[in-house]
Amino acid sequence: MEIERARTDRLGLLLDQFDKARETAQVRLTGLSDEEYLWEPVPGCWSVRRRGEAVTPRAFGPGEWVLDLGAPDIPASEYAEVARQAADGMTVAKIAEDWSVSIERVEQILAHTGEPEPDETPVTTIAWRLGHLHYQFAGEWEWTFGERRQDPKQLVDFTPSAALALEQFWAVIDRWRDSVAVVTEEQLDTVGFSQYPYGSAPDDPYVSVLWGSNLEFIHHMAEIALLRDLWQARFTTPG
Repeated sequence: MEIERARTDRLGLLLDQFDKARETAQVRLTGLSDEEYLWEPVPGCWSVRRRGEAVTPRAFGPGEWVLDLGAPDIPASEYAEVARQAADGMTVAKIAEDWSVSIERVEQILAHTGEPEPDETPVTTIAWRLGHLHYQFAGEWEWTFGERRQDPKQLVDFTPSAALALEQFWAVIDRWRDSVAVVTEEQLDTVGFSQYPYGSAPDDPYVSVLWGSNLEFIHHMAEIALLRDLWQARFTTPG
């Protein structure tokens, strides 16, 4: 009997990493209730809300329910990435366009010295984190394997139902994964193979874009897992 060997090619490694992360995430999300999905552990959370109840200036979505989004900025955790973009020859104007901020803001960041102050980022609900991943992977598929014309922020009809959100989310994830699985070595090295409009995908080889997609999936799913742990602790921790 021939033993199946693990793939060690670039695409194989990225797919294997993603598949293991997806398997773990699906187990961790089993039994997610609507109440837990929308739970706001602290005041001022970003979440999925009815259009007229959104608390942020750029909340978006095509239907009744929208995903909170604040004013555009570059967080301190991304200052090093901005510096790399400039070092690689990207103009200040292009960097500003890439991050949807002003040229003055980019110049301020490039002139910054020393350690940046910690970001004051909002806490986001499980609904927000799933919604964020949902529209990103839907958009990445559209702008890599689809018609490359629809705004990613209008592709997902957000919902307050955890079960429906997960059903739709996994369908999008599986479609994206199936398409990635047949990418060729030449396409992996092609700059602009993905034209996803939010971020640097059009300027990067696709293998780098895939690496970033894995990272995005893994870190948001880890955050969701922690929120589930905290939700459970609400009922066991003495008040």
